[in-house]
Amino acid sequence: MIQFIDQIKANGITPELISKIIDEHKADHDRMKNLYDRYKAEVNGVPILQRKAIDYEDFETGRMKRIDHKVNNKLNNSFDSDIIDTKVGYLFGHPIAYEFDNKTEPGTDSPVKQQIEDFNLRNHVSDEDSEWGKMATICGYGARLAYVDTEGNERIKNIDPWEVVFLTDDNIHEPDFALRYYETYNGQIKAEFYDDTTIHYFSTKDSSAFTLDRTQPHMFEGCPLFGLANNKELKGDAEKVLSLIDAYDRTLSDASNEIEQYRLAYLILKGLGADDETLERLKETGILELFDEKDDVSYLTKDINDAIIENHLDRLEENILRFAKSVNFSDESFGGNITGVAMKYKLMALENKCITMERKMTAALRYQYKIIFSAWGKKGIAKPDDYLKVWFGFKRNLPANILEEAQTTASLKGLVSEETRLSLLSFVDDVQYELEKMQEEQDEYTQHLSPLDDDSKDQSHQGGEQNEEPGRS
Repeated sequence: MIQFIDQIKANGITPELISKIIDEHKADHDRMKNLYDRYKAEVNGVPILQRKAIDYEDFETGRMKRIDHKVNNKLNNSFDSDIIDTKVGYLFGHPIAYEFDNKTEPGTDSPVKQQIEDFNLRNHVSDEDSEWGKMATICGYGARLAYVDTEGNERIKNIDPWEVVFLTDDNIHEPDFALRYYETYNGQIKAEFYDDTTIHYFSTKDSSAFTLDRTQPHMFEGCPLFGLANNKELKGDAEKVLSLIDAYDRTLSDASNEIEQYRLAYLILKGLGADDETLERLKETGILELFDEKDDVSYLTKDINDAIIENHLDRLEENILRFAKSVNFSDESFGGNITGVAMKYKLMALENKCITMERKMTAALRYQYKIIFSAWGKKGIAKPDDYLKVWFGFKRNLPANILEEAQTTASLKGLVSEETRLSLLSFVDDVQYELEKMQEEQDEYTQHLSPLDDDSKDQSHQGGEQNEEPGRS
């Protein structure tokens, strides 16, 4: 897409360029849409669900018919969705903590901090961040749009990534230009092109060619449609192991076919014959009468080597989780009283993957607030550069050992700051809020204490009276 940037900077955006960009993006559009359909277990997204039964018509002659193609189990083992949900739950199970580097007087609230809290509440940020990260994990990148609503409030919303093209020679979290295109209910294609000042609206209307409908300023300084990269390669977490997942689906489906075909096996009558009347009676009673000791009744079946199948499935599952850098929390090795170090060792691959995502998320959120603060700067709410004072805290979602955490934080009292000490507790989501509540409780407690000066005066007065008594006697 880099080749279009110079053309846009030189001549501006045109309907012809919109068509070329969409055509260039088609392969990525189809790839991401298929990945999302697969995550949802749609029939058109999962290969095993589209498998057709093998037709053996050429084999059938006269009264001989094959029955082993009558069974066609299609078992979808959704490892891809498990890989994605495991990462999203582990990384975003606890909402991202937003902190503002407040330099106001102690006990006073910063108006900018309050503005950020209101913005997060208004936009349901914890849910939006989780869904944004999920789409990036599935498709390779997520997309988010900043806009101003009809009431004049700055808002954000996530956009389906297959509808968005980022034009940049660097990172998609800070694009030069961005294009969103989608199809309406009547088959019309609409496109929205964003630069650092303006939105350009295009549509196909009655023809297949795009026409410019209108333009309008978006009120931000910078492109308000930006992305969240899952990694530098913009690949989803499950893309590397899709072929292994397909092999697992085929193996398990075929094994299920073999087991079910066992019930459809041929009946062998040794030493006796059976006419149509006998076979019909057999279906009703299920009984055969044998007159000679050499007579025998059995089924013609295939030998199923379940050990080979089981070992093959185990190896496939192991490789799927290994190469996707995921873990199976239902595994027996995660049970029992496992130590913290042992848990971290088992989660090392997942943690390394999440660290990459965390850094990409931090960069994208930093740009998001750069865009938002540019609008707040025009309103006089904050300075445009105040976005550099916003910090983001990530906390992994793991079973917590409260006793161990309490002992650890207690031993750190006086050695590190209270903010750092409280951040180690898994049940504390907002450290600043907790510090404020602790200060309020301390202030309330001190209000009920008598002043130290009054106590000292009372004690000195009582001591004086006691000293005078011996003199009087």
